[in-house]
Amino acid sequence: MSCCWTEGVPGPCGLNYKRLLIPFKIPKSMKVHMDAFCSDLSLMSAPADLPPGVQTLDLSRNQVQNLTRETLAYHTGFRHLNLRANKIHFIQPGLFKDMTELKVLDLSRNHLNVFALSKINVGPLTAVKSLDLSSNGLYTGMSDYFLAESPSLESLSLNGNSITKIAQSTFSGSTSLRKIGLHNNVILEIEDGAFDSLNRLTELDLSKNSITCITDFNLCDLKVLNLSKNSVELFQSVTSADYYNLLSLDLSENKMSYFPLLPRNNRLEYLDLSRNRLQSVNVTGSPEKRVFFYQLRYLDMSYNQLQSIPESFFHCMGSLEVLNVSNNCIRSFSVANEVLLRAVRVINLSYNPLQSLTFEENTLPSLEELYLRGNDFATLDHGIFQRLPSITHLQLQQNNLQICSADQDRQDPPGCVAFSSVPSLRYLDLSENNLRTVPADAFAGSPLTLLDLSLNPGLDMDKDSLAGLERSLVRLLLRQNNISSLSTDLSSLMSLKHVDLSTNQLTALPLWNKDSSIESLNLRHNHLVTLEYSTMLALERSLKTLYMGSNPLSCCSNLDFLHMVQNSTVVVPDIKTVTCVHEEHSEPVNIEKVTREMCRSRSGVRNVAVAVVVTVSVVLIALALLVKCCHSRKPKRNRSFNA
Repeated sequence: MSCCWTEGVPGPCGLNYKRLLIPFKIPKSMKVHMDAFCSDLSLMSAPADLPPGVQTLDLSRNQVQNLTRETLAYHTGFRHLNLRANKIHFIQPGLFKDMTELKVLDLSRNHLNVFALSKINVGPLTAVKSLDLSSNGLYTGMSDYFLAESPSLESLSLNGNSITKIAQSTFSGSTSLRKIGLHNNVILEIEDGAFDSLNRLTELDLSKNSITCITDFNLCDLKVLNLSKNSVELFQSVTSADYYNLLSLDLSENKMSYFPLLPRNNRLEYLDLSRNRLQSVNVTGSPEKRVFFYQLRYLDMSYNQLQSIPESFFHCMGSLEVLNVSNNCIRSFSVANEVLLRAVRVINLSYNPLQSLTFEENTLPSLEELYLRGNDFATLDHGIFQRLPSITHLQLQQNNLQICSADQDRQDPPGCVAFSSVPSLRYLDLSENNLRTVPADAFAGSPLTLLDLSLNPGLDMDKDSLAGLERSLVRLLLRQNNISSLSTDLSSLMSLKHVDLSTNQLTALPLWNKDSSIESLNLRHNHLVTLEYSTMLALERSLKTLYMGSNPLSCCSNLDFLHMVQNSTVVVPDIKTVTCVHEEHSEPVNIEKVTREMCRSRSGVRNVAVAVVVTVSVVLIALALLVKCCHSRKPKRNRSFNA
């Protein structure tokens, strides 16, 4: 076993060239930088022959127990030292004192809790900027022995330990910290002023702990705060006119019943309140006390208990782009004010008991994606989607909507919704809507590229239901509709590449011509016995992927098709489960095993049998005719008697 050593010699334009270390003469004036990678070698220490000049040493995932000068082969010039995932439980006092160039030190996944019991400081860590102490079994107070003399430290990870309290003095020796990770501890308490000395702190991760409340939040310079997966019931900032630089606040997966009280003068762009217990949003209070979110772009309040969201709630959110309020108890949602939500691009209202949805004219001009899945809508305003000039994605799965016809003279079902003449619409999901019919020209004027009509049992599609989509439609999903025959003409859809007809009752394939552009076709779980070879031949030019499993195919009636599958470039991902029925086999035969000889032998036996039957029949007929002929020529006997 040996380490892999690489070296870098400064080259032209300041570039470093790295290559395997081989003996060669280097001019004294030329500085050499080397990296040594010795991970996963079951080493107890660094190799004794470690070359001078090594700046990076990777000893991760070895068996190091005692970290001493000898362990590191008496080298002190490291810039990057990786000792992750060893069994270190002792560090020689003063070991890092002479490592004045050490910038990155990774001691994660060791047993440093044992060393901390000695109450000896590990420092000084004079130049270290990044220190990883995660997963070391450290509990409250133990981290102090690693941080006491770390004046240059900027990034610290204490993730995955057993810390229960952050004391006021915890970071007193590391005042240059910019990023602190305390994810997955057992923190119950944070003493007042614990972070006050960290004037450069911009990112703090306190996720997955046991914090119950944050009061008097006053970290004005902090930009990212993660408090997700705690037990926070209250978040309240100090009442102040100071400007806060907080950009991202994650309070997801807590126990908050009320909207957090955030600084009035904030720069917040990302706010996640999902998976809490919110029952309402606070829109009360005088204008001079109200908190404004002028720069907020992302707001997630999904998986709460919100009953409603008043339109006035959005008055201070002129920059909002993404709004997620799915999985709540909202019964009504409306946008009538043209000034509000002008920048919003995505609204997710899925899985609410919505009974009313209203978008007035000239509202939501930037809305591109609207998710309304699982709301059990039976009716919507006939032209609601035509009022959304930028809509591209429309998710309506698991509702009870019916489609209006584009023909104004036609009698439409009451409460139907029009999906025609939405010039920006590209993706439409109407699966699981108990759709009964798709009328002619249902989507005319809407350049759909994806249309999902799956899981609508008994769906009746007009032969012209897809008219108008000839040049746009790329993906069509019609799975689990109990369709026995498809009257809709798919051959006219020149851009169609992906078709899913699985789990239906098709006995024949739709017709396609030689100009077909189909690349992927799913025919699994149908009633196909014989496939029209001419149709498959038309598809072969473009077809790349074909799913065929769970069909009662006949082996010998599909020889040409099977030959095509066996010898063409078409990929059948489920080919191991695609079988056909052969009269001489009691069990279905995998299509890969079918040969022409199997069918010729059966055909030959059948032909011989037919010939024998025909011959015997001819002989019998001939004999019958001969007997009849002889009988007709035989002289009649005189049957008279004399008295």
